[in-house]
Amino acid sequence: MRSKITYAVLSAVLLVYFFLAGTRGWYLLREGTPVTVAFGVAVLVLPGIGLWFLWQTTAFARAAGALARELEAEGGLPVDELKRMPSGRIDRDSADEVFRRRKAETEAAPEDWRCWFRLAVAYRDARDTPRARRAMQRAIALRRSAG
Repeated sequence: MRSKITYAVLSAVLLVYFFLAGTRGWYLLREGTPVTVAFGVAVLVLPGIGLWFLWQTTAFARAAGALARELEAEGGLPVDELKRMPSGRIDRDSADEVFRRRKAETEAAPEDWRCWFRLAVAYRDARDTPRARRAMQRAIALRRSAG
């Protein structure tokens, strides 16, 4: 719940920033000189890219959350079986072991979105965020194609 609140607050702050930057870009465009028009276009492009990125990130988080809820209802969410150090951090060898099992599970059933979801969790636990995101995107795509 705390992460959802943080995400909502940061998204709201970004939207305010995009609005303020957009109005400044519009003011520059209205000046009408070649230099201010060029700067105005540049200033307007940045909030546009930011809005697109925020939209994509929110859609990804919502889709991943829906998969998690569905998997939880089926009783298929991965169990936290990782060993932890006294500091609370995940033991790397433990994460690697779980990752090997999840990867083998996914290789045995490459069209099962559930396996890809659990692999994404294993990647995240191993601190490999780019691969975790790609695995979750694959899980989302497989679930959507399954209907």
